[in-house]
Amino acid sequence: MAKTKSNGHPTVPASPRPPVSESSHPRVSPSPALPISDCRILLWDIDGTLMRSTRAGSFKDYTIPMLEEVFGTAGRLPEMKVSGMTDLQIVGEALKHKGFTHEHIRERVHELRESYMKAMRKFTGNGDEVFEVLPGVRTALQAVHDHPRYQSALVTGNIEPAAWLKMEIAGLSEFFTLPGAFGDESHDRRDLPALAAERIRRHLQMDLAPEQFIVIGDTPNDIECAKHFGARSLAVDTGRFYEIEDLVACEPDALLPDLTDIDLLMQTLGNL
Repeated sequence: MAKTKSNGHPTVPASPRPPVSESSHPRVSPSPALPISDCRILLWDIDGTLMRSTRAGSFKDYTIPMLEEVFGTAGRLPEMKVSGMTDLQIVGEALKHKGFTHEHIRERVHELRESYMKAMRKFTGNGDEVFEVLPGVRTALQAVHDHPRYQSALVTGNIEPAAWLKMEIAGLSEFFTLPGAFGDESHDRRDLPALAAERIRRHLQMDLAPEQFIVIGDTPNDIECAKHFGARSLAVDTGRFYEIEDLVACEPDALLPDLTDIDLLMQTLGNL
């Protein structure tokens, strides 16, 4: 039985390098290089995994006005369950009964991004009371950053500028040193790990196999996109929409209740 939950996102250039964070949290020096076969790339979801909005349903508070501005209607969005979907997928599902196709939406993706970010910035302000980092997340990100085996990237349903705005608000940008993949790039979340992997291979100049990537997320869609690409999956029961039984049914490679037990996290990652 699903709980009632919500989805939750500086505009950045299209460059695969994330912006330098101005967070007060110091960045640790890069880990020493390892043989390619020992490397593992962690592909992190954002909403429900790293952070969440402090109020359920807030995502729709700024997304509904955006859709009404760009398309003249929010369609079915008010009644939709959107956790784990890409932002393009959310727009497509909300508006398809109004006759908007994926092609119509892609033609207006630049306008969509601009309107989305305007609405989101108006809603979030400085973000202090809008988003919260989930328990254990900062320590977990620091632990994998310090370990030579791991590097981290974002694979999220958020559009790219919204993803980086959330990371800046939360002070987590410094942990994500690799290019990722974002919700304004596909209507299908299953496409995102492959997009991120290709960019990361070029960035690192390494021929990394799909099984050297680990998708970390809180929804069945995170598990499914990992399987589709051939990556490992680590599910965390920290989201608002799904019970642990929903995640178990999707058969992730590993499942944790949260990210607070760092020893257990590192042991689990070491086995993947």
